[in-house]
Amino acid sequence: MKRPVIEFRDFGFRYTAQAEPTLYHIDLTICEGEKVLICGPSGCGKSTLVHCINGLIPGSYEGEITGDLTIDGQPYGELDVFRLSKKVGTVLQDSDGQFVGLSVGEDIAFALENDCETVDAMHRRVRETAARVGMEPFLAHAPHELSGGQKQRVSLAGVMVDDVKILLFDEPLANLDPATGKSAIELIDEIHRETGDTVLIVEHRLEDVLHRDVDRIILMAEGRIVADMTPDELLSSDLLRENGIREPLYVTALKYAGVSIAPEMHPGRIENLQLTEENKAKVRAWYQSVPAGPLPAPREALLKAEGIDFSYPNGKQALFDIDFSVQKGEMMSIVGKNGAGKSTFSKVVCGFERPQNGRITLAGRDLSGDSIKERADHIGYVMQNPNQMISKTMIAEEVGLGLSLSGTHTAEEIEERVNVTLKVCGLYPFRSWPVSALSFGQKKRVTVASILAMNPEIVILDEPTAGQDFRHYTDIMEFLSELNKKGITIILITHDMHLMLEYCRRAVVFSEGRVIADDTCEAILTNADIVERASLKKTSLSQLAQLCGIPQETEFVRRFIRWDREVRAK
Repeated sequence: MKRPVIEFRDFGFRYTAQAEPTLYHIDLTICEGEKVLICGPSGCGKSTLVHCINGLIPGSYEGEITGDLTIDGQPYGELDVFRLSKKVGTVLQDSDGQFVGLSVGEDIAFALENDCETVDAMHRRVRETAARVGMEPFLAHAPHELSGGQKQRVSLAGVMVDDVKILLFDEPLANLDPATGKSAIELIDEIHRETGDTVLIVEHRLEDVLHRDVDRIILMAEGRIVADMTPDELLSSDLLRENGIREPLYVTALKYAGVSIAPEMHPGRIENLQLTEENKAKVRAWYQSVPAGPLPAPREALLKAEGIDFSYPNGKQALFDIDFSVQKGEMMSIVGKNGAGKSTFSKVVCGFERPQNGRITLAGRDLSGDSIKERADHIGYVMQNPNQMISKTMIAEEVGLGLSLSGTHTAEEIEERVNVTLKVCGLYPFRSWPVSALSFGQKKRVTVASILAMNPEIVILDEPTAGQDFRHYTDIMEFLSELNKKGITIILITHDMHLMLEYCRRAVVFSEGRVIADDTCEAILTNADIVERASLKKTSLSQLAQLCGIPQETEFVRRFIRWDREVRAK
Protein backbone atom coordinates (compact mmCIF):
# COMPACT_ATOMS: atom_id res chain seq x y z
CA MET A 1 0.00 0.00 0.00
CA LYS A 2 1.31 3.45 -0.94
CA ARG A 3 2.33 5.86 1.81
CA PRO A 4 0.01 8.87 2.40
CA VAL A 5 1.82 12.20 1.78
CA ILE A 6 -1.14 14.57 2.26
CA GLU A 7 -3.83 13.84 4.85
CA PHE A 8 -6.74 16.11 5.77
CA ARG A 9 -8.87 14.97 8.70
CA ASP A 10 -12.10 16.89 9.40
CA PHE A 11 -10.18 19.98 8.27
CA GLY A 12 -11.73 23.43 8.12
CA PHE A 13 -10.48 26.95 7.51
CA ARG A 14 -11.98 30.41 7.97
CA TYR A 15 -10.19 33.57 6.81
CA THR A 16 -9.83 36.21 9.51
CA ALA A 17 -11.73 38.75 7.41
CA GLN A 18 -14.70 36.44 6.79
CA ALA A 19 -17.59 35.43 8.98
CA GLU A 20 -18.07 31.97 7.47
CA PRO A 21 -15.49 29.24 6.77
CA THR A 22 -14.18 28.65 3.26
CA LEU A 23 -13.45 24.95 3.88
CA TYR A 24 -15.73 22.57 5.77
CA HIS A 25 -14.95 19.08 7.11
CA ILE A 26 -12.34 18.14 4.50
CA ASP A 27 -11.36 14.46 4.64
CA LEU A 28 -8.83 13.69 1.95
CA THR A 29 -5.81 11.41 1.60
CA ILE A 30 -3.38 11.68 -1.32
CA CYS A 31 -0.73 8.99 -1.53
CA GLU A 32 2.85 9.00 -2.71
CA GLY A 33 3.11 8.95 -6.50
CA GLU A 34 -0.54 9.72 -7.21
CA LYS A 35 -1.61 12.14 -9.94
CA VAL A 36 -4.75 14.01 -8.87
CA LEU A 37 -6.89 16.64 -10.58
CA ILE A 38 -8.72 19.14 -8.32
CA CYS A 39 -11.60 20.98 -9.97
CA GLY A 40 -14.70 22.95 -9.04
CA PRO A 41 -16.43 26.27 -9.75
CA SER A 42 -14.83 29.59 -8.81
CA GLY A 43 -15.12 30.25 -5.09
CA CYS A 44 -15.52 26.57 -4.18
CA GLY A 45 -12.37 26.51 -2.03
CA LYS A 46 -9.81 25.01 -4.44
CA SER A 47 -7.30 27.81 -3.99
CA THR A 48 -7.70 27.75 -0.22
CA LEU A 49 -7.12 23.98 -0.16
CA VAL A 50 -3.99 24.45 -2.27
CA HIS A 51 -2.72 27.28 -0.05
CA CYS A 52 -3.01 24.96 2.93
CA ILE A 53 -0.86 22.37 1.16
CA ASN A 54 1.92 24.74 0.08
CA GLY A 55 2.00 26.80 3.30
CA LEU A 56 0.57 30.11 2.09
CA ILE A 57 -2.04 29.41 4.77
CA PRO A 58 -1.21 30.48 7.41
CA GLY A 59 2.08 31.92 6.10
CA SER A 60 0.47 34.68 4.00
CA TYR A 61 -3.25 34.34 4.73
CA GLU A 62 -4.30 34.29 8.37
CA GLY A 63 -7.34 32.53 9.69
CA GLU A 64 -8.78 29.88 11.96
CA ILE A 65 -7.84 26.23 11.31
CA THR A 66 -9.83 23.30 12.64
CA GLY A 67 -9.11 19.59 12.29
CA ASP A 68 -5.81 18.01 11.28
CA LEU A 69 -3.47 18.14 8.30
CA THR A 70 -0.20 16.28 7.81
CA ILE A 71 2.23 16.74 4.93
CA ASP A 72 4.72 13.95 4.32
CA GLY A 73 4.03 12.56 7.79
CA GLN A 74 4.58 15.84 9.67
CA PRO A 75 1.79 17.73 11.47
CA TYR A 76 0.93 21.01 9.77
CA GLY A 77 1.72 23.06 12.87
CA GLU A 78 5.36 21.97 12.72
CA LEU A 79 5.85 23.17 9.12
CA ASP A 80 6.45 26.76 8.02
CA VAL A 81 6.55 27.98 4.39
CA PHE A 82 10.30 27.37 4.14
CA ARG A 83 10.08 23.77 5.33
CA LEU A 84 7.07 23.12 3.12
CA SER A 85 8.92 24.53 0.09
CA LYS A 86 11.35 21.61 0.45
CA LYS A 87 8.45 19.21 0.13
CA VAL A 88 5.93 21.00 -2.12
CA GLY A 89 6.83 22.81 -5.34
CA THR A 90 4.16 25.14 -6.76
CA VAL A 91 3.99 26.20 -10.42
CA LEU A 92 1.81 29.31 -10.61
CA GLN A 93 -0.76 30.16 -13.28
CA ASP A 94 1.19 33.34 -14.14
CA SER A 95 4.77 32.23 -14.80
CA ASP A 96 5.95 35.85 -14.97
CA GLY A 97 5.02 36.24 -11.30
CA GLN A 98 7.37 33.39 -10.37
CA PHE A 99 10.60 34.56 -12.04
CA VAL A 100 13.36 35.97 -9.83
CA GLY A 101 16.45 35.60 -12.05
CA LEU A 102 17.69 37.65 -14.99
CA SER A 103 18.30 34.50 -17.03
CA VAL A 104 16.79 31.03 -17.21
CA GLY A 105 19.87 29.55 -15.54
CA GLU A 106 19.80 32.07 -12.68
CA ASP A 107 16.12 31.47 -12.11
CA ILE A 108 16.49 27.70 -11.89
CA ALA A 109 19.48 28.11 -9.56
CA PHE A 110 17.67 30.40 -7.10
CA ALA A 111 16.70 27.69 -4.60
CA LEU A 112 20.21 26.19 -4.73
CA GLU A 113 21.78 29.58 -4.01
CA ASN A 114 19.60 29.92 -0.92
CA ASP A 115 20.80 26.48 0.18
CA CYS A 116 24.46 27.64 -0.22
CA GLU A 117 25.29 24.93 -2.79
CA THR A 118 28.77 25.06 -4.32
CA VAL A 119 29.07 26.65 -7.76
CA ASP A 120 30.06 23.36 -9.42
CA ALA A 121 27.12 21.52 -7.85
CA MET A 122 24.75 24.31 -8.87
CA HIS A 123 25.90 24.26 -12.49
CA ARG A 124 25.51 20.48 -12.67
CA ARG A 125 22.02 20.36 -11.08
CA VAL A 126 20.75 23.34 -13.10
CA ARG A 127 21.86 21.69 -16.37
CA GLU A 128 20.34 18.35 -15.36
CA THR A 129 17.02 19.89 -14.35
CA ALA A 130 16.85 22.15 -17.42
CA ALA A 131 17.51 19.15 -19.66
CA ARG A 132 14.70 17.22 -17.96
CA VAL A 133 12.17 19.90 -18.99
CA GLY A 134 13.77 20.55 -22.39
CA MET A 135 15.19 23.99 -21.57
CA GLU A 136 18.96 23.39 -21.44
CA PRO A 137 19.56 25.28 -24.75
CA PHE A 138 17.90 28.37 -23.23
CA LEU A 139 19.88 28.75 -20.00
CA ALA A 140 21.36 32.09 -21.09
CA HIS A 141 18.03 33.52 -22.29
CA ALA A 142 16.10 36.15 -20.31
CA PRO A 143 12.67 34.91 -19.14
CA HIS A 144 10.83 37.62 -21.09
CA GLU A 145 12.32 36.25 -24.33
CA LEU A 146 10.51 32.93 -23.89
CA SER A 147 7.12 31.74 -25.11
CA GLY A 148 4.33 30.96 -22.65
CA GLY A 149 5.04 27.23 -22.74
CA GLN A 150 8.78 27.77 -22.26
CA LYS A 151 8.17 30.05 -19.28
CA GLN A 152 6.07 27.33 -17.68
CA ARG A 153 8.88 24.80 -18.19
CA VAL A 154 11.35 27.14 -16.49
CA SER A 155 8.97 27.59 -13.55
CA LEU A 156 8.70 23.81 -13.29
CA ALA A 157 12.48 23.44 -13.36
CA GLY A 158 12.79 26.08 -10.62
CA VAL A 159 10.80 23.92 -8.19
CA MET A 160 12.10 20.53 -9.39
CA VAL A 161 15.73 21.53 -8.81
CA ASP A 162 15.01 21.51 -5.06
CA ASP A 163 14.11 17.80 -5.28
CA VAL A 164 10.56 18.26 -3.98
CA LYS A 165 8.29 15.22 -3.82
CA ILE A 166 4.94 16.99 -4.34
CA LEU A 167 4.38 19.08 -7.51
CA LEU A 168 1.39 21.43 -7.46
CA PHE A 169 0.20 23.05 -10.73
CA ASP A 170 -2.20 26.00 -10.34
CA GLU A 171 -4.23 26.55 -13.55
CA PRO A 172 -1.33 25.47 -15.82
CA LEU A 173 -3.38 25.88 -19.03
CA ALA A 174 -4.98 29.29 -18.47
CA ASN A 175 -2.62 31.35 -20.65
CA LEU A 176 -1.52 28.74 -23.19
CA ASP A 177 -2.62 28.08 -26.76
CA PRO A 178 -4.23 24.66 -27.34
CA ALA A 179 -1.14 22.90 -28.71
CA THR A 180 1.14 24.36 -26.01
CA GLY A 181 -1.42 23.35 -23.38
CA LYS A 182 -1.42 19.83 -24.79
CA SER A 183 2.38 19.78 -24.59
CA ALA A 184 2.22 21.05 -21.00
CA ILE A 185 -0.05 18.17 -19.98
CA GLU A 186 2.27 15.72 -21.75
CA LEU A 187 5.28 17.20 -19.94
CA ILE A 188 3.55 16.95 -16.54
CA ASP A 189 2.69 13.33 -17.30
CA GLU A 190 6.24 12.57 -18.39
CA ILE A 191 7.72 14.14 -15.24
CA HIS A 192 5.25 12.21 -13.11
CA ARG A 193 6.19 8.89 -14.71
CA GLU A 194 9.94 9.55 -14.58
CA THR A 195 10.16 10.86 -11.02
CA GLY A 196 7.29 9.10 -9.27
CA ASP A 197 6.47 12.42 -7.57
CA THR A 198 2.98 13.17 -6.31
CA VAL A 199 1.30 15.56 -8.77
CA LEU A 200 -1.70 17.82 -8.04
CA ILE A 201 -3.29 19.78 -10.89
CA VAL A 202 -5.86 22.53 -10.25
CA GLU A 203 -7.60 23.35 -13.53
CA HIS A 204 -10.98 24.32 -15.04
CA ARG A 205 -10.23 22.80 -18.46
CA LEU A 206 -11.09 19.23 -17.53
CA GLU A 207 -11.08 17.75 -21.03
CA ASP A 208 -7.64 19.19 -21.77
CA VAL A 209 -6.14 17.80 -18.54
CA LEU A 210 -7.59 14.37 -19.36
CA HIS A 211 -5.45 14.29 -22.49
CA ARG A 212 -3.29 12.19 -20.17
CA ASP A 213 -4.52 9.84 -17.44
CA VAL A 214 -5.01 10.95 -13.84
CA ASP A 215 -5.62 8.61 -10.92
CA ARG A 216 -8.45 10.59 -9.32
CA ILE A 217 -10.53 13.71 -9.70
CA ILE A 218 -11.44 15.71 -6.58
CA LEU A 219 -14.57 17.78 -7.27
CA MET A 220 -15.25 20.64 -4.84
CA ALA A 221 -18.31 22.83 -4.29
CA GLU A 222 -19.09 25.41 -1.59
CA GLY A 223 -16.04 24.53 0.49
CA ARG A 224 -16.67 20.80 0.54
CA ILE A 225 -15.50 17.75 -1.39
CA VAL A 226 -18.52 16.46 -3.31
CA ALA A 227 -16.73 13.73 -5.29
CA ASP A 228 -13.48 11.78 -5.09
CA MET A 229 -13.58 9.40 -8.05
CA THR A 230 -11.69 8.01 -10.99
CA PRO A 231 -12.28 9.92 -14.26
CA ASP A 232 -14.35 7.04 -15.62
CA GLU A 233 -16.61 7.07 -12.57
CA LEU A 234 -17.04 10.85 -12.49
CA LEU A 235 -17.80 11.17 -16.21
CA SER A 236 -20.42 8.44 -15.86
CA SER A 237 -22.32 10.68 -13.44
CA ASP A 238 -23.97 14.10 -13.77
CA LEU A 239 -21.92 15.65 -10.95
CA LEU A 240 -19.80 17.85 -13.22
CA ARG A 241 -22.78 19.46 -14.89
CA GLU A 242 -24.63 19.82 -11.58
CA ASN A 243 -21.65 21.67 -10.09
CA GLY A 244 -20.97 24.04 -12.96
CA ILE A 245 -18.03 22.27 -14.60
CA ARG A 246 -17.99 21.68 -18.34
CA GLU A 247 -18.04 18.04 -19.36
CA PRO A 248 -15.84 16.89 -22.24
CA LEU A 249 -17.74 17.67 -25.45
CA TYR A 250 -17.82 14.03 -26.58
CA VAL A 251 -19.51 13.07 -23.28
CA THR A 252 -22.19 15.73 -23.79
CA ALA A 253 -22.71 14.54 -27.38
CA LEU A 254 -23.14 10.94 -26.22
CA LYS A 255 -25.75 12.03 -23.68
CA TYR A 256 -27.64 13.99 -26.35
CA ALA A 257 -27.68 10.82 -28.45
CA GLY A 258 -29.27 8.88 -25.59
CA VAL A 259 -26.20 6.82 -24.74
CA SER A 260 -26.04 5.73 -21.08
CA ILE A 261 -22.45 6.24 -19.98
CA ALA A 262 -20.91 3.70 -17.60
CA PRO A 263 -17.39 3.37 -16.13
CA GLU A 264 -16.70 0.19 -18.11
CA MET A 265 -16.94 2.28 -21.32
CA HIS A 266 -13.82 4.18 -20.14
CA PRO A 267 -15.19 7.66 -20.89
CA GLY A 268 -12.29 9.38 -19.10
CA ARG A 269 -10.41 9.85 -22.39
CA ILE A 270 -11.78 9.85 -25.93
CA GLU A 271 -8.84 7.65 -27.00
CA ASN A 272 -9.93 4.93 -24.55
CA LEU A 273 -13.68 5.22 -25.16
CA GLN A 274 -15.35 1.91 -25.93
CA LEU A 275 -18.72 2.04 -27.68
CA THR A 276 -20.90 -0.87 -28.69
CA GLU A 277 -22.30 -0.97 -32.23
CA GLU A 278 -25.70 -0.15 -30.71
CA ASN A 279 -24.33 3.03 -29.12
CA LYS A 280 -22.54 4.04 -32.32
CA ALA A 281 -25.85 3.63 -34.14
CA LYS A 282 -27.53 5.91 -31.57
CA VAL A 283 -24.95 8.63 -32.27
CA ARG A 284 -25.45 8.27 -36.03
CA ALA A 285 -29.25 8.41 -35.62
CA TRP A 286 -29.02 11.51 -33.45
CA TYR A 287 -26.76 13.19 -36.01
CA GLN A 288 -29.23 12.47 -38.79
CA SER A 289 -32.13 13.80 -36.70
CA VAL A 290 -30.56 17.21 -36.02
CA PRO A 291 -31.44 19.73 -38.75
CA ALA A 292 -28.39 21.07 -40.54
CA GLY A 293 -29.51 24.69 -40.30
CA PRO A 294 -28.54 27.49 -42.67
CA LEU A 295 -24.98 28.71 -43.03
CA PRO A 296 -24.51 32.37 -42.04
CA ALA A 297 -25.18 34.77 -44.88
CA PRO A 298 -22.32 37.14 -45.77
CA ARG A 299 -22.68 40.67 -44.46
CA GLU A 300 -21.33 44.05 -45.36
CA ALA A 301 -17.65 44.55 -44.42
CA LEU A 302 -17.15 47.03 -41.58
CA LEU A 303 -13.41 46.76 -40.80
CA LYS A 304 -10.85 45.89 -43.46
CA ALA A 305 -7.15 45.12 -43.18
CA GLU A 306 -5.39 45.43 -46.51
CA GLY A 307 -1.79 44.31 -46.99
CA ILE A 308 -0.66 45.07 -43.42
CA ASP A 309 3.07 44.63 -42.71
CA PHE A 310 4.49 45.48 -39.31
CA SER A 311 7.97 45.23 -37.78
CA TYR A 312 9.06 46.16 -34.26
CA PRO A 313 11.95 48.63 -33.71
CA ASN A 314 14.37 45.70 -33.20
CA GLY A 315 13.72 44.69 -36.80
CA LYS A 316 11.59 41.62 -36.05
CA GLN A 317 8.69 41.45 -38.49
CA ALA A 318 5.50 40.44 -36.69
CA LEU A 319 2.87 40.79 -39.45
CA PHE A 320 3.13 39.83 -43.12
CA ASP A 321 0.58 41.03 -45.70
CA ILE A 322 -2.46 40.72 -43.41
CA ASP A 323 -5.58 40.93 -45.54
CA PHE A 324 -9.10 40.17 -44.26
CA SER A 325 -12.33 41.90 -43.27
CA VAL A 326 -14.65 41.91 -40.28
CA GLN A 327 -18.34 41.94 -41.14
CA LYS A 328 -20.76 44.40 -39.61
CA GLY A 329 -22.64 42.98 -36.61
CA GLU A 330 -20.80 39.66 -36.43
CA MET A 331 -19.03 38.00 -33.52
CA MET A 332 -15.84 36.41 -34.81
CA SER A 333 -12.60 34.98 -33.42
CA ILE A 334 -8.93 35.51 -34.12
CA VAL A 335 -7.00 32.41 -33.09
CA GLY A 336 -3.49 31.00 -33.27
CA LYS A 337 -0.58 30.05 -31.05
CA ASN A 338 1.22 32.38 -28.63
CA GLY A 339 3.33 34.84 -30.62
CA ALA A 340 1.40 34.34 -33.89
CA GLY A 341 0.67 38.08 -34.23
CA LYS A 342 -2.91 38.26 -32.92
CA SER A 343 -2.29 40.91 -30.25
CA THR A 344 0.07 42.85 -32.51
CA PHE A 345 -2.64 43.03 -35.15
CA SER A 346 -5.09 44.36 -32.54
CA LYS A 347 -2.60 47.06 -31.57
CA VAL A 348 -2.33 48.09 -35.22
CA VAL A 349 -6.13 48.25 -35.54
CA CYS A 350 -6.40 50.43 -32.42
CA GLY A 351 -3.55 52.69 -33.52
CA PHE A 352 -1.15 51.72 -30.72
CA GLU A 353 1.26 50.63 -33.45
CA ARG A 354 1.67 51.96 -36.99
CA PRO A 355 2.17 49.52 -39.89
CA GLN A 356 4.99 49.94 -42.38
CA ASN A 357 2.70 48.95 -45.26
CA GLY A 358 -1.01 48.56 -45.88
CA ARG A 359 -4.02 50.25 -44.41
CA ILE A 360 -6.97 49.77 -42.05
CA THR A 361 -10.37 51.03 -43.19
CA LEU A 362 -13.60 51.39 -41.20
CA ALA A 363 -16.78 51.51 -43.29
CA GLY A 364 -14.58 52.37 -46.25
CA ARG A 365 -12.72 55.23 -44.53
CA ASP A 366 -8.94 55.01 -44.21
CA LEU A 367 -7.91 55.25 -40.52
CA SER A 368 -4.22 55.95 -41.15
CA GLY A 369 -4.62 59.62 -40.29
CA ASP A 370 -6.63 59.03 -37.09
CA SER A 371 -5.04 59.32 -33.65
CA ILE A 372 -5.47 56.63 -30.98
CA LYS A 373 -8.20 58.79 -29.38
CA GLU A 374 -10.04 59.20 -32.67
CA ARG A 375 -9.93 55.46 -33.33
CA ALA A 376 -11.17 54.80 -29.79
CA ASP A 377 -14.40 56.62 -30.70
CA HIS A 378 -15.16 53.70 -33.05
CA ILE A 379 -13.04 50.75 -31.84
CA GLY A 380 -12.85 49.66 -28.19
CA TYR A 381 -10.20 47.33 -26.78
CA VAL A 382 -10.76 45.26 -23.61
CA MET A 383 -7.66 43.73 -22.05
CA GLN A 384 -7.52 40.20 -20.63
CA ASN A 385 -6.92 41.37 -17.05
CA PRO A 386 -9.51 43.96 -15.94
CA ASN A 387 -7.24 45.14 -13.12
CA GLN A 388 -4.86 46.52 -15.76
CA MET A 389 -7.60 48.78 -17.15
CA ILE A 390 -9.38 50.03 -14.05
CA SER A 391 -8.09 53.30 -12.58
CA LYS A 392 -11.01 54.80 -10.63
CA THR A 393 -12.36 53.80 -7.21
CA MET A 394 -16.09 53.80 -7.94
CA ILE A 395 -17.89 51.88 -10.68
CA ALA A 396 -19.79 54.86 -12.13
CA GLU A 397 -16.58 56.93 -12.24
CA GLU A 398 -14.74 54.16 -14.09
CA VAL A 399 -17.46 53.67 -16.69
CA GLY A 400 -17.69 57.42 -17.32
CA LEU A 401 -13.95 58.06 -17.41
CA GLY A 402 -13.59 58.00 -21.19
CA LEU A 403 -16.50 60.37 -21.63
CA SER A 404 -15.05 62.74 -19.03
CA LEU A 405 -11.64 62.76 -20.69
CA SER A 406 -13.16 63.48 -24.12
CA GLY A 407 -14.28 66.91 -22.87
CA THR A 408 -17.26 66.90 -25.22
CA HIS A 409 -20.05 65.97 -22.77
CA THR A 410 -21.76 67.74 -19.90
CA ALA A 411 -21.95 66.10 -16.46
CA GLU A 412 -25.65 65.38 -17.06
CA GLU A 413 -24.96 63.71 -20.42
CA ILE A 414 -22.19 61.59 -18.89
CA GLU A 415 -24.41 60.47 -16.01
CA GLU A 416 -27.24 59.56 -18.38
CA ARG A 417 -25.00 57.56 -20.73
CA VAL A 418 -23.23 55.81 -17.82
CA ASN A 419 -26.58 54.75 -16.33
CA VAL A 420 -27.82 53.42 -19.68
CA THR A 421 -24.60 51.46 -20.16
CA LEU A 422 -24.68 50.06 -16.62
CA LYS A 423 -28.23 48.79 -17.25
CA VAL A 424 -27.15 47.12 -20.50
CA CYS A 425 -24.26 45.44 -18.68
CA GLY A 426 -26.33 44.36 -15.67
CA LEU A 427 -24.33 46.60 -13.35
CA TYR A 428 -26.85 49.30 -12.55
CA PRO A 429 -27.67 47.96 -9.05
CA PHE A 430 -23.96 48.31 -8.22
CA ARG A 431 -23.49 51.83 -9.62
CA SER A 432 -22.54 53.28 -6.22
CA TRP A 433 -20.23 50.42 -5.27
CA PRO A 434 -16.45 50.58 -5.17
CA VAL A 435 -14.80 48.49 -7.90
CA SER A 436 -12.83 46.62 -5.24
CA ALA A 437 -16.08 45.01 -3.98
CA LEU A 438 -16.69 43.22 -7.29
CA SER A 439 -15.74 39.72 -8.41
CA PHE A 440 -13.30 39.20 -11.28
CA GLY A 441 -16.17 38.56 -13.71
CA GLN A 442 -18.00 41.71 -12.59
CA LYS A 443 -14.80 43.73 -13.02
CA LYS A 444 -14.62 42.34 -16.54
CA ARG A 445 -18.10 43.71 -17.16
CA VAL A 446 -17.02 47.11 -15.82
CA THR A 447 -14.18 47.27 -18.34
CA VAL A 448 -16.57 46.32 -21.15
CA ALA A 449 -19.04 48.95 -19.90
CA SER A 450 -16.32 51.63 -19.88
CA ILE A 451 -15.72 50.88 -23.56
CA LEU A 452 -19.43 50.65 -24.49
CA ALA A 453 -20.10 54.05 -22.91
CA MET A 454 -18.07 55.51 -25.78
CA ASN A 455 -20.56 54.00 -28.28
CA PRO A 456 -17.97 52.11 -30.36
CA GLU A 457 -18.94 50.20 -33.48
CA ILE A 458 -16.43 47.42 -32.74
CA VAL A 459 -15.22 45.89 -29.47
CA ILE A 460 -12.05 43.75 -29.41
CA LEU A 461 -11.69 41.47 -26.37
CA ASP A 462 -8.42 39.71 -25.52
CA GLU A 463 -9.04 36.31 -23.85
CA PRO A 464 -12.42 37.29 -22.37
CA THR A 465 -12.84 34.04 -20.40
CA ALA A 466 -9.28 33.08 -19.38
CA GLY A 467 -9.22 31.38 -15.98
CA GLN A 468 -13.03 31.39 -15.62
CA ASP A 469 -15.06 28.38 -14.56
CA PHE A 470 -17.93 27.24 -16.81
CA ARG A 471 -20.63 29.27 -15.05
CA HIS A 472 -18.67 32.54 -15.13
CA TYR A 473 -17.49 31.76 -18.67
CA THR A 474 -21.13 31.34 -19.71
CA ASP A 475 -22.20 34.54 -17.90
CA ILE A 476 -19.54 36.60 -19.69
CA MET A 477 -20.19 35.09 -23.12
CA GLU A 478 -23.98 35.32 -22.89
CA PHE A 479 -23.55 38.96 -21.88
CA LEU A 480 -21.34 39.55 -24.95
CA SER A 481 -23.86 37.71 -27.14
CA GLU A 482 -26.61 40.06 -25.99
CA LEU A 483 -24.41 43.04 -26.87
CA ASN A 484 -23.77 41.50 -30.26
CA LYS A 485 -27.52 41.11 -30.84
CA LYS A 486 -27.85 44.86 -30.19
CA GLY A 487 -25.59 45.50 -33.19
CA ILE A 488 -22.12 45.70 -31.61
CA THR A 489 -19.48 43.99 -33.77
CA ILE A 490 -17.28 41.81 -31.53
CA ILE A 491 -13.81 40.40 -32.19
CA LEU A 492 -12.57 37.77 -29.73
CA ILE A 493 -8.86 36.95 -29.44
CA THR A 494 -8.86 33.55 -27.80
CA HIS A 495 -7.08 30.28 -27.17
CA ASP A 496 -10.34 28.63 -26.12
CA MET A 497 -11.55 26.40 -28.94
CA HIS A 498 -14.80 25.68 -27.08
CA LEU A 499 -15.58 29.40 -26.96
CA MET A 500 -14.81 29.78 -30.66
CA LEU A 501 -17.12 26.89 -31.58
CA GLU A 502 -19.99 27.90 -29.32
CA TYR A 503 -20.23 31.63 -29.94
CA CYS A 504 -18.60 32.43 -33.29
CA ARG A 505 -19.59 31.36 -36.77
CA ARG A 506 -16.27 32.41 -38.27
CA ALA A 507 -12.61 32.54 -37.30
CA VAL A 508 -9.42 33.96 -38.78
CA VAL A 509 -6.31 31.91 -38.03
CA PHE A 510 -2.88 33.53 -37.54
CA SER A 511 0.42 31.63 -37.78
CA GLU A 512 3.91 33.14 -37.79
CA GLY A 513 2.47 36.61 -38.49
CA ARG A 514 0.35 35.49 -41.44
CA VAL A 515 -3.33 34.71 -41.98
CA ILE A 516 -3.52 31.04 -42.98
CA ALA A 517 -7.27 30.45 -42.79
CA ASP A 518 -10.55 32.38 -42.80
CA ASP A 519 -13.49 29.98 -42.51
CA THR A 520 -16.24 28.65 -40.29
CA CYS A 521 -15.02 27.50 -36.88
CA GLU A 522 -16.08 23.89 -37.52
CA ALA A 523 -14.20 23.75 -40.81
CA ILE A 524 -11.04 25.10 -39.17
CA LEU A 525 -11.06 22.65 -36.26
CA THR A 526 -11.58 19.66 -38.55
CA ASN A 527 -8.75 20.64 -40.90
CA ALA A 528 -5.69 18.71 -39.72
CA ASP A 529 -3.24 20.91 -41.67
CA ILE A 530 -4.56 24.19 -40.24
CA VAL A 531 -4.76 22.72 -36.73
CA GLU A 532 -1.11 21.65 -36.86
CA ARG A 533 0.24 24.85 -38.47
CA ALA A 534 -1.57 27.14 -36.01
CA SER A 535 -1.02 25.01 -32.87
CA LEU A 536 -4.75 24.57 -32.41
CA LYS A 537 -6.42 21.41 -31.15
CA LYS A 538 -8.83 19.16 -32.99
CA THR A 539 -12.10 18.95 -31.15
CA SER A 540 -12.98 15.62 -29.53
CA LEU A 541 -16.25 15.79 -31.48
CA SER A 542 -14.23 15.00 -34.61
CA GLN A 543 -12.79 11.93 -32.92
CA LEU A 544 -16.27 10.86 -31.82
CA ALA A 545 -17.56 11.23 -35.39
CA GLN A 546 -14.71 9.05 -36.67
CA LEU A 547 -15.33 6.45 -33.96
CA CYS A 548 -19.01 6.24 -34.91
CA GLY A 549 -18.38 6.03 -38.66
CA ILE A 550 -19.62 9.54 -39.53
CA PRO A 551 -17.38 10.84 -42.33
CA GLN A 552 -18.80 14.38 -42.28
CA GLU A 553 -16.78 15.58 -39.25
CA THR A 554 -17.33 19.26 -39.95
CA GLU A 555 -21.08 18.83 -40.28
CA PHE A 556 -21.21 16.67 -37.13
CA VAL A 557 -19.49 19.45 -35.15
CA ARG A 558 -21.79 22.10 -36.65
CA ARG A 559 -24.93 20.17 -35.75
CA PHE A 560 -23.70 19.49 -32.20
CA ILE A 561 -23.00 23.19 -31.61
CA ARG A 562 -26.42 24.15 -32.98
CA TRP A 563 -28.18 21.55 -30.79
CA ASP A 564 -26.14 22.47 -27.71
CA ARG A 565 -27.00 26.16 -28.12
CA GLU A 566 -30.71 25.33 -28.24
CA VAL A 567 -30.53 23.03 -25.20
CA ARG A 568 -28.64 25.60 -23.13
CA ALA A 569 -30.98 28.40 -24.24
CA LYS A 570 -33.90 26.42 -22.82
